[in-house]
Amino acid sequence: MFLIKKLKIFHLCIEINFLILYNIFNESTILQVKEMKISDVRIRLVNKEDNKLKAVASITIDECFVVHDIKVIDSPEGAFIAMPSRKTNDGEYKDIAHPLNTETRELLKSAILTAYNDELKK
Repeated sequence: MFLIKKLKIFHLCIEINFLILYNIFNESTILQVKEMKISDVRIRLVNKEDNKLKAVASITIDECFVVHDIKVIDSPEGAFIAMPSRKTNDGEYKDIAHPLNTETRELLKSAILTAYNDELKK
């Protein structure tokens, strides 16, 4: 009986430690995402008349992760970005990589469009 109680307490301690580690990991992961820095933006202008596609961008995140083929597209409301995508079997386009929230999308959009406008001034 005594051994069973000790095993139950030991098992409970392991579960509590696991939950604490799980929460620490999740909190640190969330903090890392919120502190994301775009360390480099490269713009390749597309010089074609009558084309809505104006440039293709590549971004480097935290000097360790690169996303290529982000499109800068012109529209009557102004330029916007389109994330890299692929065409599915049913003809739809699905993003390959994309921000999960509005804050991150705005950060990407601002950095890319600023670099695009700087490139146009050259």
